[in-house]
Amino acid sequence: MLDGVDLREYSLEDLHREIGVIFQDFMRYEMTAMDNIGVGNLGKVDDLDAIKAAAHKSLADGVVAKLEHGYDQVLGRRFETGVELSGGEWQKMALARAYLRDAQLLILDEPTAALDARSELEVFERFADLTQGKMALLISHRFSTVRMADRIVVLSEGRLIEEGNHQTLIQAGGLYAQMFEMQAASYR
Repeated sequence: MLDGVDLREYSLEDLHREIGVIFQDFMRYEMTAMDNIGVGNLGKVDDLDAIKAAAHKSLADGVVAKLEHGYDQVLGRRFETGVELSGGEWQKMALARAYLRDAQLLILDEPTAALDARSELEVFERFADLTQGKMALLISHRFSTVRMADRIVVLSEGRLIEEGNHQTLIQAGGLYAQMFEMQAASYR
């Protein structure tokens, strides 16, 4: 069910339009920065204001600001005038595509895996505001990321074994608490 309507009653095209996905192994499109973000929503591929807004949300605007030709800069080394980005910079571009899509459901599979700790914190400080009124499914093994979720679902061997918010799961002392403590111990 989606909004009380059986999913089979929706057209696939309508469903696809309302779902934004970013994977850990995101695409690196070797085209201009504007087009790279614009492919997130082909209806807005020429809307520079919308693209800049999405770039701001994902922190890709800082990446673009350093490019000699800004949003007109070709990314990647395939073309003679292209500029290669770091893994974290490419990931910010991929996040911008997801934000440009402006979908009701965002599925994020390890969306900050290529970011350094400071950039990851900046992205997640904005994340709650950016997903307000939307549903976000965050898949992660990083408990620093997971703990901010309203609802955490713990899977083991393909089965749901725990469910709740961070505090509830810590107090329960199950697998989540054990894994959290293992990760936290390495920072002490």
